Amino acid sequence: MAYVPGAVLIAALVAGCSSGTEGDASATDSKPGTLTVSAAPPGRYRTLPEACRTIPLATLRDLLPGAALLPEAQQEKVYQGTPAGTFDTDRRVGCRWTSDAPDASRSIAVDFERVVSYDPSVSDDDRAREVYAKKQDAADIPLSAPLPDAADKDTASPGNTPTGDGNTGGKSAGKPDTTPGSGTDPSAGATGSAGDAAGGTTGGPAENLQPRVLDRLGDSAFLDDSLTRAGSAAQHRTVSVVFRTSNVIVTIEYTAQPALATEIPDSRELQEKAQALGQKLVDRLSE
Repeated sequence: MAYVPGAVLIAALVAGCSSGTEGDASATDSKPGTLTVSAAPPGRYRTLPEACRTIPLATLRDLLPGAALLPEAQQEKVYQGTPAGTFDTDRRVGCRWTSDAPDASRSIAVDFERVVSYDPSVSDDDRAREVYAKKQDAADIPLSAPLPDAADKDTASPGNTPTGDGNTGGKSAGKPDTTPGSGTDPSAGATGSAGDAAGGTTGGPAENLQPRVLDRLGDSAFLDDSLTRAGSAAQHRTVSVVFRTSNVIVTIEYTAQPALATEIPDSRELQEKAQALGQKLVDRLSE
């Protein structure tokens, strides 16, 4: 019995050392260098809409007027659209509608891309901003649109070579002169205020039809306008509207090609309709 107090004392010392060890471990875990960093917030959109059902029938009829001349069965096929091939419909979807008529052909294509960041320190929205910025840079879109009168002055200055599609600023290859006053492009030098109706920007008394950044369309947007030859004679114009809303980037391509080589698609009409469609798709994503 004389040895019991000693045994109790040893047990108490062992317990104390054990308790101290656990305390030291807790202190180590609580150091600032070992704190867990919170992941960046995900984007607003987790899925994408069914692309071929994003444009209302009434809008398709307006965008593709030649379809109304087709037999009813062919009209239905045109309005159904053709979905774009994709391996992951949660990340990317698209659709194209095409209408061929005796006087002209038109097509409209939409592409939805949902951007996901695989870096926990970078949010989906920040990653989408980077992807969108690269698209704008690749299209050579200026950060802000110049005033139309200033653009005309630069174009007319001695020694300057026009790089755009006349007053429309569209990119072109091998086309006739479309500078203001040439009488070739009916949309060149147009005036009015309709260009701002669906989020565009105007630059003073003359309507700005140049490739440019758009206001009030999603979180950020730009418009491009390109006039090119198709084959040996006919020309086609493609107006592209690209916008970002949160972590989704939408691309619209609206193309018109008249049957006659002497006709040039009207830039103002295509731009207005493409921008109006862009606003409809912004609303569609917000539903």
